[in-house]
Amino acid sequence: MTKPSLPELLHAAVTAVGGMERPGQIAMAEAVAEAVDDGSHLLVQAGTGTGKSLGYLVPSVAHGERVVIATATLALQRQLVERDLPRTVDALHPLLRRRPEFAMLKGRSNYLCLHRLHEGVPQDEEDGLFDPFEAAAPSSKLGQDLLRMRDWADETETGDRDALTPGVSDRAWAQVSVSSRECLSASKCAYGAECFAEMARERAKLSDVVVTNHALLAIDAIEGAPVLPPHEVLVIDEAHELVSRVTGAATGELTPGQVNRAVRRAAKLLDEKSADSLQTAAETFERLMELALPGRLEEIPEDLGYALQILRDAARTAISGLGSSRDKSLQDEDAVRKQALASVENIHDVAERIVQGSEYDVVWYERHDRFGASLRVAPMNVSGLLREKLFTDRSVVLTSATLKLGGDFNGVGASLGLSPEGTEGDDVPQWKGLDVGSPFDYPKQGILYVARHLATPGREGSRGDMMDELAELVEAAGGRTLGLFSSMRAAQAAAEELRGRLGNRILLQGEETLGELIKNFAADPETCLFGTLSLWQGVDVPGPSCQLVVMDRIPFPRPDDPLMSARQKAVEEAGGNGFMAVAATHAALLMAQGAGRLVRATGDRGVVAVLDPRLANARYGSFLRASLPDFWYTTDRNQVRRSLAAIDATAKADGS
Repeated sequence: MTKPSLPELLHAAVTAVGGMERPGQIAMAEAVAEAVDDGSHLLVQAGTGTGKSLGYLVPSVAHGERVVIATATLALQRQLVERDLPRTVDALHPLLRRRPEFAMLKGRSNYLCLHRLHEGVPQDEEDGLFDPFEAAAPSSKLGQDLLRMRDWADETETGDRDALTPGVSDRAWAQVSVSSRECLSASKCAYGAECFAEMARERAKLSDVVVTNHALLAIDAIEGAPVLPPHEVLVIDEAHELVSRVTGAATGELTPGQVNRAVRRAAKLLDEKSADSLQTAAETFERLMELALPGRLEEIPEDLGYALQILRDAARTAISGLGSSRDKSLQDEDAVRKQALASVENIHDVAERIVQGSEYDVVWYERHDRFGASLRVAPMNVSGLLREKLFTDRSVVLTSATLKLGGDFNGVGASLGLSPEGTEGDDVPQWKGLDVGSPFDYPKQGILYVARHLATPGREGSRGDMMDELAELVEAAGGRTLGLFSSMRAAQAAAEELRGRLGNRILLQGEETLGELIKNFAADPETCLFGTLSLWQGVDVPGPSCQLVVMDRIPFPRPDDPLMSARQKAVEEAGGNGFMAVAATHAALLMAQGAGRLVRATGDRGVVAVLDPRLANARYGSFLRASLPDFWYTTDRNQVRRSLAAIDATAKADGS
């Protein structure tokens, strides 16, 4: 029997999901198949509406080797596992003469822990914890959630937190889950044979397609102990998020609360001398943190270095003691010990990392109004790690609607550890960049308007001219506005101002859950939704409710951001343009994501308005504009008002 062709397979899959084949999807599928066949790497930009999920699923599944797909968002993971994969497998089964198996795999803390559920949380009286099933009032929200999870445990097949609907608070989930460090291990746990996390791993080992998230992919790369099963193909969807997710996974943190919690957990299992040493070290660290001022520590101050050394040494002694002592008077002693050990090991590892120091790490203090001061350490960049851990022994496909910044893929490629496209060399990963375009006609469907006449925004202070411009634009659009702001303070100020000026309902991020805000925004076209970072990337509202997307300013990183400023300085010291490589690239990525909120379907029409004249006037403006969809471009404020009024009139005539 002849092997089915890629066009046959793609046609079958697209038909099964009720979609329509698009030229970009076909081009993507062919490029993915080629990369997988020759073991090379591919960066592919596929605009909204391309159908990129099937563009990588079909050639990957057809190849016959195990493929791991890593995504950034829960929504896409659900779409893949609940919709795209079942239908694709059913459609390809008759053609391939085999039925590929698929599974979802997440980090251990995403799964219900049966030991915690039945035995309770190890008690930590001074921290105010309790056996939640005994002490939580059944009438309280926490008590109700815990009782509901106990019932759910008897019904669920996966124990996956995301399968629990409605969901529960982080506090409630913490009572019934463990981190990988706190886990007793299947061989030592009374519930090991029925452990949900272990079953998920076993399903992944037996599957042809494993869907996971960027965080677990990062842990798999960083820790060296494989979490994911061996695989020949890796697909990274929403790849514009990968660097920040890997950086997050490689970031360490110390806070006084965290250290004190570790001391309390360990003290009941240690001899008096070891416990006192750990307590003294914690008190020294806490006194120091009370005086900490936010900002980067290019050199570790002597007093901090001393505090971290005694904390590290006391933690090391405690780790040895926790491994050898036994206290049979403690109920569920193994779980108590494991929790204490996990807490103390984390303290030791972060303190040791900062004390040892590395030119590749950035260390800084942060101060939070609610949680106080923290000491953080993160890698200067993760490009070397990604180059070494990702692009060896497998074919890697990275895809997103925003990978081509300033007109090429080299900026994103460099952040991933890849040399410029076409670079020759035996140890240089070979890769290709491909932009398959979009099914949307951006020049006809959207306008990019830059308010060139406004004053350049400063670091602080009100922008009266910007508020006037925003009010006029929203009024011309009849509402229908998604406002993307560079800070929560700016979003709040704009919402307060426009609520006083206009009759439109203004929704503000933080006043409701994000899901509820987006639902209300989509339901009423005259409504506006204002907010910050998560809205730049997380809103999918096709149709007349979102016909004006406003960005208050170019979203450069804050000048006092320790990690970004350190990265920028490192590029400059190496002879490069730090501003363009770090700040402008960061802004371009966010602006491309933000502008992508406007056109989500073939019938969408509207305006992206940037209320920052630098996009038109500054030298870097052309780089940023080249990173955005190819909208019709103007700086004519009267033309934009007329266009918005016409779009509003058309929508109202259509009944929305």
